[in-house]
Amino acid sequence: MAGLVLIVAMTHTAQAQIPGEDGGLWRTLAKLSYEKQYNDMFGFEIDMPVFSDEIKALEDQEVLIRGYIIPVEGYRNHKEFIFSAYPYSQCFFCGAAGPETVMEIYAEEPVRFTSEMIWLKGKLVLNDSDVNHLFYILEDAKQVSEPVK
Repeated sequence: MAGLVLIVAMTHTAQAQIPGEDGGLWRTLAKLSYEKQYNDMFGFEIDMPVFSDEIKALEDQEVLIRGYIIPVEGYRNHKEFIFSAYPYSQCFFCGAAGPETVMEIYAEEPVRFTSEMIWLKGKLVLNDSDVNHLFYILEDAKQVSEPVK
């Protein structure tokens, strides 16, 4: 996972537009800046997130977010996976978006893989210091139906 986070820190400048009218939470999560911090494990400075007040207000809150499951080697089941604002062909891991467009998911029950966009609900955790994890983590997540507008 450390290698994954190193890639995140080094490529955050490749940012794409948040998709669709429902980019709401992803748009908010994109409102961060970065500061250089020396990392002993890597032996050089890396960009670490500085969360806006708007993002900080969401910490430990239950949120609803729409996105795509990204299959990642090392995640044993679909209770732990990466979730993205973009489909796999356009996501952060292929260099088409920034680290603010992905989050780690820890689900209560396994979520069946699909290449279609799905909705998840869970507690948002912010990570501005642990290079072994992504910036955003959704705990106690569960798949939900599309909300009524």
